[in-house]
Amino acid sequence: MVFGRLRSPSETRILPAKARRSVNTKNTRITNGIEKTHTADARCISGNPNAEPADCVYFQRKVRCHNRQLHKATILKGGVRKRNQAAYAVFGYRLFDKVLYQNQECFITGRRTSGSFKLVKFDGTVLSEGVSYKKIILLERAKHFITERLAASSPCLKAGVSAAVL
Repeated sequence: MVFGRLRSPSETRILPAKARRSVNTKNTRITNGIEKTHTADARCISGNPNAEPADCVYFQRKVRCHNRQLHKATILKGGVRKRNQAAYAVFGYRLFDKVLYQNQECFITGRRTSGSFKLVKFDGTVLSEGVSYKKIILLERAKHFITERLAASSPCLKAGVSAAVL
């Protein structure tokens, strides 16, 4: 287990770690009169339960960095293998770039050489299967993680739920 390696007495100790049980978190929350939310539990675990909560919440998700299949399964005449990957950048846009489309932040999940893109919100809602590059505005370049910022009063952050469903 990771926690076992963190608190092992060997010379290769990574971080000073202390066991934390859910009953401790619950007790801290009840003692300070805090309602049950994921962010409130994080404040209790950090040891600073009375800290002012942030006005926004960030959700992150790891996305793939490469296409794995390089060539199509069937080989063409003359032993030529047909590429299975689209170009890395199409009209300056890459896979998982954050763009603005109709005043909504979304991510590019499909790109075509014609310049149309599949746009999806963070939660997986498809906004459009094919939008021209002329109708979108680049907000942020793709990284290994995609990030969405929500207001702390967002309806998807309900009390009594320990984590949002993505």
